[in-house]
Amino acid sequence: MSGVAFHPARFLREVRVEMTKVTWPSRKETLITTGLVFVMAALAAAFFFIADQIIGIAVRALFGVGI
Repeated sequence: MSGVAFHPARFLREVRVEMTKVTWPSRKETLITTGLVFVMAALAAAFFFIADQIIGIAVRALFGVGI
């Protein structure tokens, strides 16, 4: 990293300039997105639970164990 100088004051100025360019989501958008994440996580959990049960039943039927 020779030739690269770090200037803390310059860095902080650039960070402040970049932060003014950020478009922050509204509270409503944040709540909707969070809700969708929870719904999708629940759907994925249900899907994998059902798939696991079906595969478990198939394996037990195939090997004749636990029926």
